[in-house]
Amino acid sequence: MTSEELRKNVEKALDEIRPFLQSDGGDISLVSIENNNSVKVRLEGNCVGCSVNQMTLKSGVEMTIKKHVPQIEQVINVD
Repeated sequence: MTSEELRKNVEKALDEIRPFLQSDGGDISLVSIENNNSVKVRLEGNCVGCSVNQMTLKSGVEMTIKKHVPQIEQVINVD
């Protein structure tokens, strides 16, 4: 998979999860993809400082990205 295809698939995964985040007043943006196996994202809006944002990140975002791009090993939130 090329870097461009990888990025498109990660964006597709984020587009799938974004409506759930937006319904709670939050959002997410892709910051970078490193070594073709690590994704950095930025949680935004109400997701910032939310007490369950780490659970959302691992159970929702990371799971959805791995479904679209199995080679991704981790998803990291950056401030």
